[in-house]
Amino acid sequence: MNETGQTFFSSLLPLLAAMLLAACTQAGAGETPPLQGAKIGGPFTLTNQEGQRVSSDAFDGKYRLVYFGYTYCPDICPVDLQQIGLAMKKLERDDPDLAGRVQPIFITTDPERDTPKVMKEYVAAFHPRLIGLTGSSEEIAAVSKQHGAYGMKGEKSANGGYLVNHSRVALLFGPKGEPMALLPHEKGADAIAAELRRWVR
Repeated sequence: MNETGQTFFSSLLPLLAAMLLAACTQAGAGETPPLQGAKIGGPFTLTNQEGQRVSSDAFDGKYRLVYFGYTYCPDICPVDLQQIGLAMKKLERDDPDLAGRVQPIFITTDPERDTPKVMKEYVAAFHPRLIGLTGSSEEIAAVSKQHGAYGMKGEKSANGGYLVNHSRVALLFGPKGEPMALLPHEKGADAIAAELRRWVR
C-alpha cells in the first residue's frame, strides 16, 4: 500500500470501528447512538449550490444527514441520493415535524468539476431541501478526512473524463454536530426513514 493509501486507510479506522459497533447494536428504549463518541465530523466552511460560503454552524439545531459523492458518478450516487430523497419525502408525508428537523447534505468528492452551478442542478433532482456543498480541493480533502470519507480520482479517459473512487456512506449527526449513526441507504428509502425515526427527537 502506498503512502496515500495508508493515509486514507488510517482516516477510515475510526469509522470502521464505529460501523462494527453499530452492527452489534439493537434498537431499544434509551438506546445510545452507535456512533456516540466517535471522532467523526467537525467544523468546516464550504460553498453551497448558490455560491454562498456556508459554515457547519449554520446547521446547528438540525440533525444532519451527510452523504459524500460526486455529480458525474454514473450509478452509485444517483441511486443512493434517490433513496435518501424518497426517505425524506416519506417522512415529510408521515411526520412533517420530524422531517423538518433533518437537513440532508451532499458533499462532493470531485470539487474540480462540481462547481456550485453543477451542484445546484444536480441536488434539485433528488430533494428540494438537499444542500450541495463544494469547495477547493484542500477544503474537500479536509472535510472528507474529518468525516472518515475519501475520494480518489482515477485515470483520465481519452476524452478527458474520469471516475472518482469514493466512500459510500450516509452519516447522521445530531443538532450539535455530534456523530450518531450510519444510515442504511443500500437498503432503500423505508430503511433510511425508519433509522431516522429511531434517532431524531
